[in-house]
Amino acid sequence: MGNSLVSVQIIPKTKNGEDVIPYVDEAISIIEKSGVQYEVHPLETTMEGNLADLFKVIEQMNERMIEIGSTNVISQIKVLYQPDGIEMNQLTKKYKE
Repeated sequence: MGNSLVSVQIIPKTKNGEDVIPYVDEAISIIEKSGVQYEVHPLETTMEGNLADLFKVIEQMNERMIEIGSTNVISQIKVLYQPDGIEMNQLTKKYKE
C-alpha cells in the first residue's frame, strides 16, 4: 500500500493541432510500464503508490510528450497524501458493489 493517490490529466499541445489521443495513449503506456496500480477514467488517470514514485512517473510522461512532438504539456494533478497508506479501493469500494 502506498501513501498517495494521484490523478493526472495530460494535455499535450500538438504542433499542427493533431489529435491528442495518441499522445494520451502513450502517456498511459508509461504509467502501465511503471508497474504502479492505476485506473483510467474518461478525463484523468488515477495512480496509487508512493508520492515520490508517482511524481517520477508524471515527469516521464511529460518528457515523453515532448520527445514525440508536443511543443509543451499541461499536467493537471490532484493528490491525496495519507502517510499511513491509502488505496483507491478504500474510496470506491461502495460504488462497485
